[in-house]
Amino acid sequence: MPQQLRGLIRSHQKALFHLMFRESAATMQDVAANPKHLGAQLGMLGVLHTWSRQLIYHPHIHYVVAGGGLSDDGLCWRRVQQPGFFLPEKVLAARFRTRFQQALQAAHPGLFASLPSKVWRIGWVVDCIAVGRGASALKYLSAYVYKTALGSQRIVRDDGQRVIFTYRDNSDGSTKTATVAAEEFVRRFLQHVLPARFPRVRSFGWLSAAAKARRARIETLLAWKRPAAVVSLPLPPPVCPHCRQPMVWVERLARAPPSG
Repeated sequence: MPQQLRGLIRSHQKALFHLMFRESAATMQDVAANPKHLGAQLGMLGVLHTWSRQLIYHPHIHYVVAGGGLSDDGLCWRRVQQPGFFLPEKVLAARFRTRFQQALQAAHPGLFASLPSKVWRIGWVVDCIAVGRGASALKYLSAYVYKTALGSQRIVRDDGQRVIFTYRDNSDGSTKTATVAAEEFVRRFLQHVLPARFPRVRSFGWLSAAAKARRARIETLLAWKRPAAVVSLPLPPPVCPHCRQPMVWVERLARAPPSG
């Protein structure tokens, strides 16, 4: 989302995150439905991400999208025409901007009126990257599902007045440090706490929960077979470092309250 919209989104997260998800997914379906591009219905998995490497508020959504889709009549699986190209980024960006503008104006006219008109004239950014079979993309996205905006291992020093933490510079890939006041660090971190019970991972198209019939048709068209389930064996009990015998669970001790 462009800089001009980020403050508004941060103040109205639940409503505007919903619009971001809905309109970005619909944008990809609109463009992919055009026979000039793909002529198919997509399936996609989206993950909401709100932070930059320095904890700056930067709301955006990462999607994993299959490199093909189901034709409108449901009789054909259509693959992307070029291995390294999915959909035109400029077309996606312009379409997303238009859809979000119209949706915001219709659903929240007061919020729409508070924005400068130039936000609808500047170029928005959409990136499409080919990642092969998708395992690397899923691994990349998993970090945003199971990790917070900043882990404790990135904090170099905290003296009660300032916090120094590391981040990776996107321009050259090097690791650098940022120094901020303690209050500023807390502010940056807390602005990435999502509304209660807000689903930050969502599925759309034939990957949605309501599209079982379409997924079954795709599996038939691709002659795909579900892999056998892997049964995880229970871990053995830990061994005592002194007598080398299996340790026995006795009880769980509650964490002591913080001192002071």
